Amino acid sequence: MESPERARLDAFFGRVTERFPAGGQVTSLVVTHLLSERPAFLRAMAATSTVGAVLPKPKSIDQQTLEAVQSVHTVHGLSRELFADSTRALEYLEDTASGQDVVLVDIGGYFAPSLGTLAEKFSGRVLGVVEDTENGHQRYAALDQLPCPVVSVARSPLKDCEDHLVGRSIVFSTDALVRARGDILTSRNACVIGFGKVGRAIAQTLRAHDLRVTVHDTDPVRRVQAHSQGFRTTSTTTEAVKDAELVLCATGNLALRQHDFAALRNGAYLASVTSSEDELELATLHQLYQRIPVGDQLTRYEITGHYFYVLADGGAVNFVHGAAVGTYIHLVQAEIVAATTALSHGRFNPGLHSMPTTDHQAIARIWLDHFDR
Repeated sequence: MESPERARLDAFFGRVTERFPAGGQVTSLVVTHLLSERPAFLRAMAATSTVGAVLPKPKSIDQQTLEAVQSVHTVHGLSRELFADSTRALEYLEDTASGQDVVLVDIGGYFAPSLGTLAEKFSGRVLGVVEDTENGHQRYAALDQLPCPVVSVARSPLKDCEDHLVGRSIVFSTDALVRARGDILTSRNACVIGFGKVGRAIAQTLRAHDLRVTVHDTDPVRRVQAHSQGFRTTSTTTEAVKDAELVLCATGNLALRQHDFAALRNGAYLASVTSSEDELELATLHQLYQRIPVGDQLTRYEITGHYFYVLADGGAVNFVHGAAVGTYIHLVQAEIVAATTALSHGRFNPGLHSMPTTDHQAIARIWLDHFDR
């Protein structure tokens, strides 16, 4: 990153950390995408906590950024298995931050399966979790009882800007990968599964690119919202995908299961907005379908009489092109910093929480001062 841009970002995060100071010595374990803008966020985290470890999301690692971060912080490999087993998760936490006050910064609910054990048996204190994504929000909300505060920024108004641009970037990357093999999407039938903030942006962008868009969501309220915006809606996944030449999955909670793939139209393109294990049960198909790479980030799944294409191995397709959403990403990063310091002050009881409106407004004002010029 060029030094003037680094100085600008550091000045922005300096204002954020000044506005939201830590309440004591805290260690953070940070699950994150390691993209080119991420070091500025990690510097802000380091200004308010001791960064005990950075755990990069496996499919969103820029090599140059990784090397830069490794020169400053401890970097550990991340997988679902690492925290799925409570004993292994506790051993990891003890090895990394024994006896310390810890905040777990999460993207996708990685710590959720073992959170009860970590909160109860860790030699230090788990002050809480900060969760960035909708699929992670759902994982924590599904727990019977939260043993510590979980502050979710997934549904923050500050994330609306990012989500809208993520939807656009998903369509951009999908279109680029399809065009790279000499095909186009214009005038095709498309299906969007999930009509949350990102799904809504995808559907609107596809329509603006002259695709005919069908929407499916398990929530009938969201189906009504989609219908009111002029989209065709369906009550089942099978009906939604059967005529679609493009299927984009944006639920964060397994949009397509094994039996759903048989309903895909021959030649359909399939893409996701998040990790493949969160959105698509592709692993169950590996013994049934032959997988043939047919282009950059494009795989053909084929059995007798049926075939379809999967983009980016079912992972977040926009990460193929860096998932850039401009300076709006720093709004959410600033809220993660603020949520971390709020947990260090003990501002929340066990349970699922959002940051207060006054904090959103303070972050927005700081952002406007630095980037609305």
